[in-house]
Amino acid sequence: MRSLRNYLLASVTALAMAPLFAAPASAGGQAVGSRYEHVLLISVDGMHAIDLANWVQNHPDSNFAKLAASGIVYPNAFTTAPSDSYPGMIAQVTGASPKTAGLFYDDSYDRTEYPSKASYTSQGQVDPGCTGTVGTEVTNFEELDKTYDYTTALVADVTGGGTLGQVLTQLDPDHMQRKLVAGVCQPVYPHEYLRTNTIFEIIKAGGGITAWSDKHPAYEVLSGPSGKGIDDLFAPEINSQMLLQGAPTGVDNTTSYAAVRAYDTLKVNAVLNWIDGYNSTKTASPGVPAIFGMNFQAVSVGQKLATAGYGDDQSLTGGYLDSNATPGNALTLQFQFVDAALGQFVQELKAKGLDGSTLIIVSAKHGQSPIDVKDRVIQSDAPFQKTPGYGTSGFEICDDEALIWLEPDLQQADYDAAKAYLLNNTATLHIQELLDRTSLTPVYGDPFENSRVPDFIAVTDHGVICTGGTKLAEHGGFSDDDRNVALLVSAPDIKAQVVETLSYTTQIAPTILAALGFDPKRLKGVRAEGTAVLGR
Repeated sequence: MRSLRNYLLASVTALAMAPLFAAPASAGGQAVGSRYEHVLLISVDGMHAIDLANWVQNHPDSNFAKLAASGIVYPNAFTTAPSDSYPGMIAQVTGASPKTAGLFYDDSYDRTEYPSKASYTSQGQVDPGCTGTVGTEVTNFEELDKTYDYTTALVADVTGGGTLGQVLTQLDPDHMQRKLVAGVCQPVYPHEYLRTNTIFEIIKAGGGITAWSDKHPAYEVLSGPSGKGIDDLFAPEINSQMLLQGAPTGVDNTTSYAAVRAYDTLKVNAVLNWIDGYNSTKTASPGVPAIFGMNFQAVSVGQKLATAGYGDDQSLTGGYLDSNATPGNALTLQFQFVDAALGQFVQELKAKGLDGSTLIIVSAKHGQSPIDVKDRVIQSDAPFQKTPGYGTSGFEICDDEALIWLEPDLQQADYDAAKAYLLNNTATLHIQELLDRTSLTPVYGDPFENSRVPDFIAVTDHGVICTGGTKLAEHGGFSDDDRNVALLVSAPDIKAQVVETLSYTTQIAPTILAALGFDPKRLKGVRAEGTAVLGR
C-alpha cells in the first residue's frame, strides 16, 4: 500500500534535495551564523496538502497565498504514522517517529506502569497504589487536568483548574499513570514519556526564549525529557465547557464551529503577545521568543463535525463536498478564520520590525480521513476488545485504524491466537493490513521488548472510522488522507518554489534548528533516524 511504503521510506537517511538551510559550521552548543532570529511554527490540524493548494488557487489574495508567494510549498509532505495529534506534534519538534520518540498516541498504553490514583478513587474504590497487574492505559489528554470530571469526561473550563501560562498548575499528579521508582509509587508526567530531546530544549540551552500553545496541558510533553524546554506553555483545554456565552452546560468547544474559533482565538492572542515581547498572558515582558507558535483546531472540527452546534448558523454543515477537497460552507468559514489569523501574525511581525528576521512554517499534525464523505464507513471498535489475550487490562484505541495492546501477562501465550482472531475477522473489522510483531519490530520496535509498541496495528480500509455518531472523518491512520498534509516554509527573502520530492513533517525540527544556527544533529531523533533538513 502506498501509505505504508511512504512511512517505511521515512528512515531513508538522505533525500535528493539541497538543504534549505546549511548546517552551522560549529556543532557546539551555541547558535552560530543564524540566518533567522525567530521561527513561528503553526500547525493547522487536519489541513491536507490539497487544502493548501486549493485555497491558494481559489483565494489568490489570501494570507496563505501571500505566504506561498514568498515561500516553499511541499505538496508531498507526510506525517508520521500513526497520524495522531500527539506523535504528529512531537515529530515536528524532535525529528523523530514513534520508534525513537516512544509515543504512539495521546491515548495509548505502557506495559510497565500502573493506573492513576483518580481512576480508582473517582469510582469510590480503594487505591492499591503500584500493585497488582502491571500494564495500563496512558491518558495524555484532558484526563490529566485538575478539573477533569470522570463522570462527564469534561473539564470545567479552559484553565483545566490551574492558571493559563503555568502548565504545571493545570495538571493533577493524581490523574497521571504511575510507576515504581526505587520502590516508591510515583506519577509519570507527560514529559517523562518522551525518549528523545526537543528543539525547545536545545534552543533554550542556547539562550533563546521558547514558547508554545496547544490544545491540552498534556502537551507539557513538548518540554522534552528535562521537563524544562518551554519557557511559556499556554495550554487552554479544548475539551472543556464551551466558551460561548449562554452555552448549555456540559458541551465542549469541539461541538460548534463558532466555539472552536473562539477557543483558537485565545491561542492567537497568545502568539500576538509573544510577537510583542510579552508572555502569553501579557503579565511580563521577557522578549520575543526564538521559537514560538500554536496549533489551530478550527479546521479539524470543521472537517469532523457534521452539523451546526450552539452559536452557529444552523444552515452550516461540515466536511467536504467532493473528492477534490472542495470545502463545504462550515469548513470554508474555518479556513477563512485561520487565514485571517495568519494575516494578523504577519502584520504584527511587520509592525514590530520582525518580519525579515522571522521564518514562518505552516504544517499540520495530521490530516483527516476520508476527504470524500461518500467513502465514509462506520464501525464499532468493540470487536477489537474480544481479541484473545485482551484480558482485563489490555487496551485498544480505534479512530480510523486500531492499535491493540494485549494484557502483559497474556501477551506471549495468547499472541498467536490473537493474530488468528484478527485475521479471521478482517472483513468484519475492515482490516486492510494487519501489522504484527514481525512487521512492527523493524519499524517501531519489538512489542515483546518495548513497553509502548502495540502488539498489533490494524490498518483499516480507506474511509473507515470507529464511531457510533455522526462524525464525518477522523485521523490516526496510515492513509494519504490522514498523512499527506500542508507544509509551507515562508520568509520575505525566500523565492517562491514548489518542491515535489517526498518530504516528512519530522524534517521540520532540524530545519528550525538550522534556520536559527543550531546543529540539527543535536537532536537524538535526527541522529537515530537520519532526518534531513527540508530541501529546495
